[in-house]
Amino acid sequence: MKSREVTLPGGQCFQVPQGIQRIDSSSTHGWQVRYQGTKLYSDGESHDPKMSLINALSELLARVAATPAGTALKQRASANKTSDLPPGISGPIVRNRPDRAPTAGLSVLLPRYGSKSEIRNVHIGTPNTYTVEKYFAALEKCVTLRSEAVARYEQDAKKAQGATLAFLRAELRALRADRASAPR
Repeated sequence: MKSREVTLPGGQCFQVPQGIQRIDSSSTHGWQVRYQGTKLYSDGESHDPKMSLINALSELLARVAATPAGTALKQRASANKTSDLPPGISGPIVRNRPDRAPTAGLSVLLPRYGSKSEIRNVHIGTPNTYTVEKYFAALEKCVTLRSEAVARYEQDAKKAQGATLAFLRAELRALRADRASAPR
């Protein structure tokens, strides 16, 4: 998870993860959690931004832990999809290229966690070689490619969420240790 250094008007510096913003207006001072909704942790009467950051970090940690990993993928086809193909697969698409025979194929969207999805084309045949058996063989290959990519996506999403949770826990431990060792 990305973090940045925030310097308060009083000169205090904090490493703050994404998902937490500092609010300093004329009447409001605190840290706002902006992940799955918003919640403000005010510095309060103690005027202690470190304590309110600890509370905000605890809230962010709880929200990240409660969110299932890999929720961005569609599990079923869109209501607007006109074909009976599974989600992520479209076609058959006929391509006409100059100086070549037209070819037909299916297009499959392969999700990649943290990067751009890949689109693969699976060849069915030309107008002379196209058969129903070849169509279903290509469809089976697309379904296999898609399911492997989705499994890899979910695995990478869980790994990234685990790394995010470990990072947030380490930040929280460091803040609590720093607060405990600070003179009162």
